[in-house]
Amino acid sequence: MTDEATEPREPAADPDLDQFYDAVEAEGRPVVTASEVARRLGTTQASAADALNDLVDEGTIDRVSVETDPVVYFPAEWRELAARERVVVFPDRREIVVDQPRQYTRAQLSQFAHLVDSTGDRERSVADRETATRGYKYEIRPEDVWQAPFDDVEELLSLMRSVLPRRSAELEEWVRSQWQRANRFRLFTHDDGYVVLEAGSESLMGNVARQKLDEEQLVAPISETESWVREGSAAAVKRTLYEAGYPVVDDRDLDTGDPVDVESTVDLREYQQDWVDRFRDQQSGVLVGPSGSGKTVTATGILAAIGGETLILVPSRELAGQWRAELVAHTTLAPEQIGEYHGGEKEIRPVTIATYRTAGMDRHRALFDSRGWGLVVYDEVHHVPAEVYRRSADLQTTHRLGLSATPVREDDREAEIFTLIGPPIGTDWSRLFEAGYVQEPEVRIRYLPWDDEMARNEWAHAEGRDRHRVAAENPAKIDETRRLLDAHPDASALVFVDWLDQGEALADALDVPFVSGEMPHHRRDRVFESFREDDLNTLVVSRVGDEGIDLPNATVAIVASGLGGSRRQGAQRAGRTMRPAGGSRVYVLATRGTSEEEFAQRQMRHLAEKGIRVIESNVDDGAQSEGGEE
Repeated sequence: MTDEATEPREPAADPDLDQFYDAVEAEGRPVVTASEVARRLGTTQASAADALNDLVDEGTIDRVSVETDPVVYFPAEWRELAARERVVVFPDRREIVVDQPRQYTRAQLSQFAHLVDSTGDRERSVADRETATRGYKYEIRPEDVWQAPFDDVEELLSLMRSVLPRRSAELEEWVRSQWQRANRFRLFTHDDGYVVLEAGSESLMGNVARQKLDEEQLVAPISETESWVREGSAAAVKRTLYEAGYPVVDDRDLDTGDPVDVESTVDLREYQQDWVDRFRDQQSGVLVGPSGSGKTVTATGILAAIGGETLILVPSRELAGQWRAELVAHTTLAPEQIGEYHGGEKEIRPVTIATYRTAGMDRHRALFDSRGWGLVVYDEVHHVPAEVYRRSADLQTTHRLGLSATPVREDDREAEIFTLIGPPIGTDWSRLFEAGYVQEPEVRIRYLPWDDEMARNEWAHAEGRDRHRVAAENPAKIDETRRLLDAHPDASALVFVDWLDQGEALADALDVPFVSGEMPHHRRDRVFESFREDDLNTLVVSRVGDEGIDLPNATVAIVASGLGGSRRQGAQRAGRTMRPAGGSRVYVLATRGTSEEEFAQRQMRHLAEKGIRVIESNVDDGAQSEGGEE
């Protein structure tokens, strides 16, 4: 064992307050001496004592003389020590627990770890509720390493070392091994036109590929490391091997499509151009930037860079119309070069916009299969793993581009998105927030009491879905919504609901329109346009506002119900306020003591993964809204 006292080292700088706290935590005792601080920080006892006495003079720590040592030091304000960030790593379980995390830490962790849970005591006093934060537990999964947005494993390890408190040889070795697994299988096109699966070794082909894949995927072996892939089975091969822990490199010679003469008319931001460059290098990928970061504009830049016939898949006709407008506004494409293919129109053009459902129908599928596409764009790509949409992922093209701010699914199939389409691009949201390109939302979960005994009794006697509905329709939410809107009188606000009765009640109480699926399309379009033009400053919106509706002037979102929905829904609704200018506020209202508490935490989890702070507080009976305190 090396004697630490005899090992020479450079003297450290005099300790500051943070280093003093580190020393207290390291000693595991409430008080420390100057010699203990010096030993922990690698400085001299005299220097440590001088610096500690300076901190005493500043009033940030205290000291007292005791019999066993001339002086001991302790924090003047113990709450400051308790409120500090702590990062604890469990290498054997590949888990990271963070207490009181800073935004920087959460943002960096989001690039290589998956948020599993958030924990902590939410029962705070009124005085403390503004500072209520939660601890976070992360897990580093194989797919997190495979999809990490770095060019090589050393970049990934460098980031990990910058955020974790100490290096772990065991954890880093595991990360290296997972990184290597991502390049052990490859699909390529044989000179005779069929597809070949190539393994990095005979063992991988024999013990992994040929054990996991059957005659439905593999026709016959070609060599000890190569197998002939059955036509149309490449996607199934990729999915199966991914699930076995081996993501496949896809180097097939796929259709490039007829050339299309098109240029972008937009000056892309630096990060958008980086997204374009990364996509061109990879030939496939999923843009996962936040709402307001310009994913659609970036997609038009990619379309111009590829310059081939393009198919754009969208979940609805409304989105098809928005895409047509974006293409005309941001590229040199003429309107007659753009076709729409869905229930309303059926035109194939050099750039075609189709709905997932129509493109997957048997009577239309042959038309799309026979076309040579240079690029296929999957808007709202989180739909792809669903059975009704996934056939579209088999369309042959050299370039696949997915778009989604929230590629998460409650059935845990989000990994399939990156398997079928490509690796994620644009995962570092914190850089966009810090640069001011996108407004980081301030997210507050507000737990409300019942203020209507009749409604509470109805909830107590209800079961299943009715129980969730009654909690969601808590009448207290109407008053709280009104108070929040009054606190932001100049804001453009969206109030989201899942239940039609609640939406109508809120719209009546606030004297504003309620936009739902029952509102005719032409009237819905007029209402949204009035909101964009600031003729209306508040809308109550049902699920029709969750996806694809462009309302860039919204600065406040109030989620009054929908808490039984997915993490994706919660992030989409919050994303409606994530724009470059103005303050961005998101309020999530949940009835205290009901399943809405858990739903609220789950819905905001995707935002927490991206480093966005989520503050929780209780609305006490008769308490004023947050707006009056800010």
